[in-house]
Amino acid sequence: MTTHNRHSKYRHGTQALSEGRFSHAGQRLGARLLWLGLVLAMLLAMPLARPVWSQTPADDASEPAKQLMPEPQHLLASRLATRFVSGYHYHRSKLDQDISTRVFDQYLSLLDPNRMYFTAADIEDLERYRPHLEKSLKSADLDPAYDIFNRYTKRVDERIAFARDRLKAGFDFSQDEKFYFDRSEAPWAEDESVLEDYWTRRVKNDYLRLKLTDKDDEEIVEMLDERYAGMARRISEFNSEDAFQFFMNAYTRSIEPHSSYLSPRSVENFEISMRLSLDGIGALLQRETEYTSIVEIIPGGPADLDGRLKEGDRIVGVAQGDEEMVDVVGWRLDDVVQLIRGERETVVRLDVLPAESGMSGPPTTIELVRNEVKLEEQAASAEVIELPDQTIGVIKVPVFYVDFAGRAANIPDYRSSTRDVRNLINELVEQGIDGLVMDLRGNGGGALVEATTMTGLFIDEGPVVQVRDSRGRVNLEEDREPGMAWDGPLAVLVDRRSASASEIFAGAIQDYGRGVIIGEPTFGKGTVQNLIDLDNISRSDVGLGQIKLTMAQFYRIAGGSTQSKGVWPDIRLPTPGDPADVGESALDYALPWAEIEPADYESMADLQGLIAEAQQRHAIRLESDEELVALVDDIANWEADAEKKWVSLQESTRRQEMAEAEARRAERFGQNDEALADESSENEASDEEEQKPEDDIYLMESARILADLMALDAEQKKMAHRDIPMVGVEQN
Repeated sequence: MTTHNRHSKYRHGTQALSEGRFSHAGQRLGARLLWLGLVLAMLLAMPLARPVWSQTPADDASEPAKQLMPEPQHLLASRLATRFVSGYHYHRSKLDQDISTRVFDQYLSLLDPNRMYFTAADIEDLERYRPHLEKSLKSADLDPAYDIFNRYTKRVDERIAFARDRLKAGFDFSQDEKFYFDRSEAPWAEDESVLEDYWTRRVKNDYLRLKLTDKDDEEIVEMLDERYAGMARRISEFNSEDAFQFFMNAYTRSIEPHSSYLSPRSVENFEISMRLSLDGIGALLQRETEYTSIVEIIPGGPADLDGRLKEGDRIVGVAQGDEEMVDVVGWRLDDVVQLIRGERETVVRLDVLPAESGMSGPPTTIELVRNEVKLEEQAASAEVIELPDQTIGVIKVPVFYVDFAGRAANIPDYRSSTRDVRNLINELVEQGIDGLVMDLRGNGGGALVEATTMTGLFIDEGPVVQVRDSRGRVNLEEDREPGMAWDGPLAVLVDRRSASASEIFAGAIQDYGRGVIIGEPTFGKGTVQNLIDLDNISRSDVGLGQIKLTMAQFYRIAGGSTQSKGVWPDIRLPTPGDPADVGESALDYALPWAEIEPADYESMADLQGLIAEAQQRHAIRLESDEELVALVDDIANWEADAEKKWVSLQESTRRQEMAEAEARRAERFGQNDEALADESSENEASDEEEQKPEDDIYLMESARILADLMALDAEQKKMAHRDIPMVGVEQN
């Protein structure tokens, strides 16, 4: 169970525990590898044929300065990877014309996602490869992939050279012009003039953004020229391994988004990130077009504890301590990662374009101290919300964790999220809580066994999740411990980042009618991946890399999968954006939602009547509660800005937009940006108490909704199950 994205990603924090830990699939995979060994000798002996069509030179008058070519190990890695993907992936796919078309489109999307390098003429010429890439993969003929890649590097060189020349000409910022920065859905440029216009406006926007920070013209020109020169240098550093990884990921992602190929360099980076998983800034990064953006803030890491870095923020500069800021726009993701990495207790400064300001505002500088992701911050924690008539307990679970080594060795006090939650329930019961909210926001998953055992704290014995492998065999994960740790009213708070194990837990609670799900639709990742080392398979040490392969799929006990749709809340809270634009269903070629036979289980209650009435009370508060009204207004403003695919290139307009945004923040929070920054520094320096529950609008409203449900259920007691014994908890 891993987090999503169509582009390469690295964590500067803890890695989800479930990567490669699905034991049933792993055991079956091991057995199948015995069969593969029997055919491997024949595979290695097969001739590396090159079809005549692939040797036709591209219709391009001039060639790039450096022509990359496939290396021998790439031919072997291609053969092994394609046979594993086609033979063992959960969604069996033949190498046919449909896959060939997908690979072609994915390859272009990976290379030029914003369509700002290739022209329509380039694409028309390269189209001759579209119907033949499946043959290229079958025969390990990689010439088409490298021809496309070489064309790409040539075009990047040309566009960057144009940008550097245009920069020297200067700009008039009094003109009422717009820069349409998002070309991802636009047609390929008809000719060079379309891209020259785009790059002219792009350079002008880069210039204006720095001008808004009151830098002088000479400094701006110097900074931007170095940025574009750096982009050209990094393109020139691409090697044969890079081209191969791009192409193989185009293939794996044409099957489904969570399977991928990792080159030896990427494997090394991944292993480093795992070894240093308790160091860094605690963020999951990805590359989108020319920017490195924040995908996820890891609970307990420096970025999380600091609180200023947010999901969707774009990192445009990195500096070590007091050293000069290095512009990283256009950098390769792994190079940005390497720059952000550093020794523990050292300072890294980030220039960040805040997500809320889109592409129009200037960057802000955030200083972080690299440190470990503290285990106590990752662990489950509890708090209490006092309402007028009810006391609501809250347990925050950032990840489903377990000490696998301690568990295997039967160490009596081994650490696990289930054990910690059980102890926290005990503490909350002693404090006299009336209801409990399980907060799974931002919980991207973890250990499958923990999702099962934690569900068991709230139900009696019974099934929790069904796991179906690629051969259609279904394994049932069950809670086998009698009784419950909490038998009272229960709510589960989720958001779009709640994925995998979180969805298993929330789905089971919903299917049993054990509690109410509150928040927004979850991510929808209902698949399991295994890492396969191609060097181990081939018994070689030439550096073939690894593939991450989807091997199984989760299904709820009611029969429907968590895949693609996720878990839909019983009561939705107001959040920005369309759920269809975020999550698994928004990824290319995501596996569809599916359904199998339901497991044998008994629902504990039908809460739909209560939920309908509680929904009405929530709707009234959305129109009357001051904080909720302000939240809805903020969401509307954010959505209006997010819909814009352009920014003004007129300086007076941009400065007015900045002033209006600052005024809105001041009205919302009663302070300006400078005051907020000063307060943040003071809080960090004095180590003041953490954010209070009432400051978390979503958590507070979830507690109110649960209180509403309890009041509505005062007579029927559908949300309480006192007839089932409580296990492992001291009762008052």
